[in-house]
Amino acid sequence: MATSIVNSTSTREKLLRARAASAILAQFPTDRKNALLLAIADAIESESKTILAANRQDMESCGLQGSMRDRLLLTPERIKEMAGGAREVVKLPDPVGETLAEWTRPNGLHIRKVRVPLGVVGIIYESRPNVTVDTAVLALKTGNAIVLRGGKEAACSNRKLVEIMSSVPGVPEGALELLDSSTRDSVQELIKARGLVDVIIPRGGAGLIAFVTENSAVPVIETGAGNCHIFIDESADFEMADRIVINAKTQRPSVCNAAEKLLVHRQIAAGYIPRIVLKLMESGVEVRGHENARGLAPGLNIVPACEADWYEEYSSLCMAVRVTENVDEAIAHINRYSTRHSDSIVTRNEENARRFMREVDSAAVYWNASTRFTDGGEFGFGAEMGISTQKLHCRGPFALAELTSSKYEIIGTGQIR
Repeated sequence: MATSIVNSTSTREKLLRARAASAILAQFPTDRKNALLLAIADAIESESKTILAANRQDMESCGLQGSMRDRLLLTPERIKEMAGGAREVVKLPDPVGETLAEWTRPNGLHIRKVRVPLGVVGIIYESRPNVTVDTAVLALKTGNAIVLRGGKEAACSNRKLVEIMSSVPGVPEGALELLDSSTRDSVQELIKARGLVDVIIPRGGAGLIAFVTENSAVPVIETGAGNCHIFIDESADFEMADRIVINAKTQRPSVCNAAEKLLVHRQIAAGYIPRIVLKLMESGVEVRGHENARGLAPGLNIVPACEADWYEEYSSLCMAVRVTENVDEAIAHINRYSTRHSDSIVTRNEENARRFMREVDSAAVYWNASTRFTDGGEFGFGAEMGISTQKLHCRGPFALAELTSSKYEIIGTGQIR
């Protein structure tokens, strides 16, 4: 494969160092990788004050508000959580070297398919310093080098974190590379570095993900936006439905697995919609609605929803409500408007639940549970690289196993063809 020309000398040097480091890391045994992760966790905790000082610089100059500002903020508790996340990854099985399949052909050739590291992973993300640590730890555990391109608002925090992790004895030079975030040039250089980088992972808003997906010359694992739905079926337990809807919408509204749309079966809509809309509004949620939902709660201030609402990921305390004729119409609505992330049905009817889970074309489908569980930690993966809404080569929360590829080892006794 031909290597592309990277314009920036500094970026090219970093990518070359990462490529060299990936070959070294691929040979590290599990115990050596785990020792590095434990040392990184200790270093992050011991350097907590310098990390907080760097983060204060970012907070003073970032200009962010609301949920984006909160994502940038580091506290002593959040630094402990980052270190704890690294230690949790140590406890997880190392997928590298795992035998996926093994067989012997009639001619005596013995064939084995095994997991191997991807090589050099490039990640482009917005202003969340915890992503710097989470993704670096996952990359090291799987024997991959990682090239990080974080948001400019977190430049000081990311620089300090990468400096601390890279300084841990035993971490190969180039294993963790941080690109300049003051210019968009580094994004262009990274996504065009075919031959130096094996995969790109974009994490952030829909605009960033679309730009990388449409312009990258390097294979992309697309982490998707989350226009997530909850469908309240006619046999739903109302109290259970209330808990699920309120949790999915309000527990952390800025994240991609928060619910954005509520669909209600026609048979129960007159009784359930006024009830849940009032509870949502009491929780500070702006409710938008199709005319068939607004007409059922005339005394409540439901904002008219337009066609664009059904496609939108609000990422805030806002939710759109609609009545559907039955489970068929709910499934059709979700498959038309969703981002294929996470969707849930609340029902006592197992047949409807099974149909919903089978026919809704999303990375995660739920029966009687909040969409907020679509998360690497909640799935038992430890930290995660992201949540993929595409179908190749992984889907849903992805972590260690998805940071590997495979190769075939063939053992013969002199066979020729």
